[in-house]
Amino acid sequence: MSPDLDRLIKLQQLDATIDEARRRVVEHPQRLAEADARLSEAKERVDVLRARLKESNDARRALEKEAAVFQARVAKFKDQLLEVKTNREYQALQHEIATAQSELNAVEEKELERMLEADQVAVEIKQAEAALHARQKEIDTEKTALARELTTMQRVLDEATTGRAALLTATEPELVALYEQVARARKGIALCTATRDGACSVCHVRLRPVVFQQVRQNDAIIQCESCRRILYYEPPAPAEAAPTPVS
Repeated sequence: MSPDLDRLIKLQQLDATIDEARRRVVEHPQRLAEADARLSEAKERVDVLRARLKESNDARRALEKEAAVFQARVAKFKDQLLEVKTNREYQALQHEIATAQSELNAVEEKELERMLEADQVAVEIKQAEAALHARQKEIDTEKTALARELTTMQRVLDEATTGRAALLTATEPELVALYEQVARARKGIALCTATRDGACSVCHVRLRPVVFQQVRQNDAIIQCESCRRILYYEPPAPAEAAPTPVS
């Protein structure tokens, strides 16, 4: 392979490495924010359930006070029964007692519902707290991995940037200009291989036989006549080129 073509291939590889490393570095804050958001969701779930439990307990205490009022009313009416002198007064107090007892029963039923609700919410809180603990461990592990990745990507970016600068120094300016012109026009892909059946591997336009033969030599800068990318050829591996005969 010609040194010029080899340099351009390496230049594209370095540019791909630089682009990927930059992308990962730029994405790092967003990935951290997404991890924190997932943790916040788990925390919010616990907070919502705790608020529900407090609301349920507050409502139950209010019902207990209301029940105490009806209990006192029933007790008062029963005491008054001992003092009535007429059947009419007795029947009126019995009606009052029945009404107060009915109201007491309704309140006590609501109170029981609140107690059952509180028990269920308490179970859900334990489950949510366990999920939060697991999510916290998961996020801590993820952030550790992200920190390591950031350090690695920054090192890769520095090394690739340094390597690119050195490669540019060793490459003819006209070739660099051609490479950058094609890369800008073709979304960063300035070079590509020719397929073994003689086509551009990116635009898939078949090469003229004479052009394909020139590309196979890898000793000149040859552009695809369709997409203008610089072409090179990767011969098959030995095992692939010479398959083992079937006995």
